[in-house]
Amino acid sequence: MSGNPPVLDKNLVRRHFGRAASGYEATAVLQDRVGQDLVDRLSFMRLAPQWILDLGAGTGLQSRRLNRLYPRARVLALDLAWPMLGEARSRKSWRQRQYYLQADAEHLPLRDAAMDLVFSNLSLQWVNDLDATLGGLRRVIRPGGLLLFTTLGPDTLKELRQSFGQLDGHAHVNPFLDMHDLGDALVRNGFSGPVLDVEHHVLTYASVDGLLRDLRGIGAGNALAGRRQGLWTPRGLQRLRGAYEAWRMPDGRLPAHYEVIHAHAWVPEDGPAGREPAPETRKSLRFWPRGAAPGGRV
Repeated sequence: MSGNPPVLDKNLVRRHFGRAASGYEATAVLQDRVGQDLVDRLSFMRLAPQWILDLGAGTGLQSRRLNRLYPRARVLALDLAWPMLGEARSRKSWRQRQYYLQADAEHLPLRDAAMDLVFSNLSLQWVNDLDATLGGLRRVIRPGGLLLFTTLGPDTLKELRQSFGQLDGHAHVNPFLDMHDLGDALVRNGFSGPVLDVEHHVLTYASVDGLLRDLRGIGAGNALAGRRQGLWTPRGLQRLRGAYEAWRMPDGRLPAHYEVIHAHAWVPEDGPAGREPAPETRKSLRFWPRGAAPGGRV
């Protein structure tokens, strides 16, 4: 992905999330649910982190959960939008050890091997250069440290994408990487023992207007570089409503599908042997790069 033209307008991403900050937690139902599941997965890991980076921390919901799970740890909440971090600061308990940094995940202003754990819930889909991002994370995680994250797969908002496709030939929904591309990128950037799995979530709405309102409410509006301007005329919105009607379910609701990729990988210990991931009681799928799986499996 390095060297490709930007897909997302980062200034617009920052503005969208900044405007959404005050009402974010009231709207971010899926982000809350997925984030709690991601925190729960840490109970299967042998970790006692001193420093945790919450990458794309938003209003600090997961930072607070991480502080409760690891009360001795210091959590650095990093986000592109400063108003999100202002909300995070106002919501934390005085007992919780949290620090705040406005920065771009693609250009981390952190020293090498500074973090024991990097945690990121549904934020990596907002980077343009995945290799630069993962390379930076590999640099700032100490040997033996863990990267744990969720991101969105290509079936996310498929109903909205296909409905927009009936209106014009422009992109209106972000592109998302599939699990194998993501796993390949982890291996390519020096992580070991990557494990990935996928969960599918469906939110339902009475109308497409409710979905669009929720997307704006969490800051997930169209931030694509070169996006089409002026679509939201009354006529354009009515055409979108009509196209989305093809997805209406027997119960009268409209679905919005989310493909959520869960992943974790380790930074190898210094030395030729590398690090063996800690045993886990949770059953999950070990990722093999394309063509490298035993018996030719992928």
